[in-house]
Amino acid sequence: MEKSCSLLIHFDKGTPALANEIKEALEGNDVPAKVDAMKKAVMLLLNGETLPQLFITIIRYVLPSEDHTIQKLLVLYLETIEKTDSKGSVLPEMVLICQNLRNNLQHPNEYIRGVTLRFLCRLNEVDIIEPLIPSIMSNLEHRHPYVRRNAILAVMAVYKLPQGEQLVADAPEKIENVLTTEQDPSAKRNAFLMLFQCAQERAVNYLLTHVDRVSDWGELLQMVVLDLVRKVCRTNKGEKGKYIKIIISLLIVPSAAVVYECAGTLVSLSSAPTAIRAAANTYCQLLQSQSDNNVKLIVLDRLNELKSSHREIMVDMIMDVLRALSSPNLDIRRKTLDIVLELITPRNINEVVLTLKKEVMKTQSGELEKNGEYRQMLIQAIHSCAVKFPEVASTVVHLLMDFLGDNNVASAIDVVVFVREIIETNPKLRVSIVTRLLDTFYQIRAARVCSCALWIIGEYCLSLSEVESGIATIKQCLGDLPFYSISEEGEANDSSKKSQQINSTTVSSRRPAVLADGTYATQSAASETVFSPATVVQGSLSTGNLRSLLLTGDFFLGAVVACTLTKLILRLEEVQPSKVEVNKATTNAILIMVSMIQLGQSSVLPHPIDNDSYDRIILCIRLLCNTGNEVRKIWLNSCHESFVTMLSDKQLRETEEIKAKAQISHSQPDDLIDFYHLKSRRGMSQLELEDAVHDDLKRATGEFVKDENDANRLNRVLQLTGFSDPVYAEAYVTVHHYDIVLDVTVINRTKETLQNLCLELATMGDLKLVERPQNYTLSPESSKQIKANIKVSSTETGVIFGNIVYESSNVLERTVVVLNDIHIDIMDYISPAVCSDAAFRAMWAEFEWENKVAVNTVIQEEKEFLDHIIKSTNMKCLTALSALEGQCGFLAANLYAKSVFGEDALVNVSIEKQADGKLSGYIRIRSKTQGIALSLGDKITLKQKGGS
Repeated sequence: MEKSCSLLIHFDKGTPALANEIKEALEGNDVPAKVDAMKKAVMLLLNGETLPQLFITIIRYVLPSEDHTIQKLLVLYLETIEKTDSKGSVLPEMVLICQNLRNNLQHPNEYIRGVTLRFLCRLNEVDIIEPLIPSIMSNLEHRHPYVRRNAILAVMAVYKLPQGEQLVADAPEKIENVLTTEQDPSAKRNAFLMLFQCAQERAVNYLLTHVDRVSDWGELLQMVVLDLVRKVCRTNKGEKGKYIKIIISLLIVPSAAVVYECAGTLVSLSSAPTAIRAAANTYCQLLQSQSDNNVKLIVLDRLNELKSSHREIMVDMIMDVLRALSSPNLDIRRKTLDIVLELITPRNINEVVLTLKKEVMKTQSGELEKNGEYRQMLIQAIHSCAVKFPEVASTVVHLLMDFLGDNNVASAIDVVVFVREIIETNPKLRVSIVTRLLDTFYQIRAARVCSCALWIIGEYCLSLSEVESGIATIKQCLGDLPFYSISEEGEANDSSKKSQQINSTTVSSRRPAVLADGTYATQSAASETVFSPATVVQGSLSTGNLRSLLLTGDFFLGAVVACTLTKLILRLEEVQPSKVEVNKATTNAILIMVSMIQLGQSSVLPHPIDNDSYDRIILCIRLLCNTGNEVRKIWLNSCHESFVTMLSDKQLRETEEIKAKAQISHSQPDDLIDFYHLKSRRGMSQLELEDAVHDDLKRATGEFVKDENDANRLNRVLQLTGFSDPVYAEAYVTVHHYDIVLDVTVINRTKETLQNLCLELATMGDLKLVERPQNYTLSPESSKQIKANIKVSSTETGVIFGNIVYESSNVLERTVVVLNDIHIDIMDYISPAVCSDAAFRAMWAEFEWENKVAVNTVIQEEKEFLDHIIKSTNMKCLTALSALEGQCGFLAANLYAKSVFGEDALVNVSIEKQADGKLSGYIRIRSKTQGIALSLGDKITLKQKGGS
């Protein structure tokens, strides 16, 4: 059987000491050897050994020792040994230690007294403690504060014992007297704690008597005062006003711990705007004054909670919260930006954007190694601000366009996506954005950024000058044609050498160069690289960014270039009156496209052009050769319309998410509303009046309505035994974030009294039983409520199983009733969440655990099956609704959820409709941990057929 333990020491079981060796060391006169032997004895006792033969040896040779270390170990030994027999009576030999304890309590050395008093705090045997009561009480007046503070704790421990009130009936009165005269902060705190836990009325009276001096008390005592205030206000809400004044007075004390606890207490007790504003101010001050990053993250969590429940007040604090960006820690900066973005209003948007602009400019210094990542976060924040408030876009878009050529590709992609969205939502900025983009296009180095920038140029270059500038910019970045040339090596040599080809990039003039082996090759004047016959053509930055990217084999970018040129030529036909200029531009564009195809089909590059890019470029060539009105309409109008639809879908999704986050409250028709205007205001402070108003408003809007109705509660009741069993049991399961509470109802259905009835539980998975339920006695046909707490440490499906064991008078042996298993559902721990497509792809590539589930369902519609999976897994569909519309026989969608432990769950659904009408495909789950991937896969396998 497991026993309660108040001592925990690490013990390596490699070579356990023998009892005889320990006994010899204890009998000797060597003090270090005795210390080592005592340590071994204590560790063996903690690990299940009994060592009864050592007790008399320790009484004879260790008890008389004056060494402080030995005396401390002796106390630990006495705490660890078994002091009662199987019936609960104190062992006779314990009488031997009573006299020693009394002597120690009267010892001239204060350390010996203090250690002994600390030991008595963990002693539960009344027979041992009773003779020591006079000595314990006398130590309350000892000259040394170390003895006094431990004596107070010993008195509190004795008073809490089942018979404690009889042993020390006058303890609260004596401790109150000590509290009045005590000067030591720790002893004073212990005395107030004793009154708080054992005689609460005395503690309250003392607090209210000295209410003006609370801010001058020590930090330890102030923390206990806050605990008392929280407890009193929860039990008696009517007296909340006078205690809140105490809390507000403590908000200005120098201790950061007290101030933090004050703010938390204030928020939990009051909803008045004055109280919430004071708490928010306190958190913001802690955010600035504390250097520990962990403290800052905790404070930001508290501010985030305030933002959810008191947004109007937090809006005024937005600039104070933004000051946390001065921290170099990325987690703090990210959390700060997340809070700020939800507090933006038309009144503060200009200040916020100005601050973010300053932070962006600071990242250009390059002093910190993570500047690129921080810049990306700032760009995304500015993007959010500009989408919500388009009028600020003009102040930031040109600054951000300087980062299109950023070495951090993710940051540059965020900038170009931001520019693409702003140029559509802010028509007034179109001309300036296009002009700036054409001027800075040559700085772009990333293929994805180039592709997006080219799309912007093709869609938004509308005037004649813009179209001509766009075509000229693309031609300049591509360089001279062709993209490669074949030069002959050593023209003066024989014909066999003439057949050798040497590849080099031709940009302008060429000159001969001598290779390492002494042969000749031509070299471009604009290129710094010389290529031997065996090397692959590479473009240098000086030849233009598009050229260098094309020569790496990126033909998707080549297809984008071809499409952009096609759009520009089609628009040139509309705005250019001269047909000669149009024909000239068309010819040059076709020449560029043919050169790209020629490059892709040559042996210069290791990989030929892909079929999709080839077909796209050929389509552009054919289109320029023969243009019809319908095709012109598709290229110049339809693409733009699709983009507008995509933006509107995105805005619709964001609006739905905001609505989903908003708290939906309903009040019942017969709910009571107190009209505070009709109440007596005599003696009420402004804070109490505000609190009354706020509570009435919350009650009127239904915020006090219970989270669950009775029907939902019944769904969580599980039957554990059969109706024919002598003991009937059922459990109501409550799942919190980090623990599970089982409220088990046990009914004795027999006519006999059941003795020593115990609910024995065990768990499988990452579940851990916190405490073992006690034994109970059940009279005939009576019931008992038993609570069991189970700790959860990760997101995965767990199982709780167990038995009910009891004894009855008729049966000599114990009876066991096996309980039904309780399965803990993973759905209780994950909730829908949102992330960007880029973040989803990054996590998908990073996570190592994947579970692949084959689709096996009776559902025949793709969208219906997807909706069923979303409902069954409690996940959020990241794929836009417009992408899921239509009947094409295929469907692919990404789902995302987050667990309460911060774990990410990614799901990709890919399904196809077969000729027979059935759906086939796979559902792939990825996560960082194995448990969530397996549990989610089991859930989908169970639910995908369309069952409940």
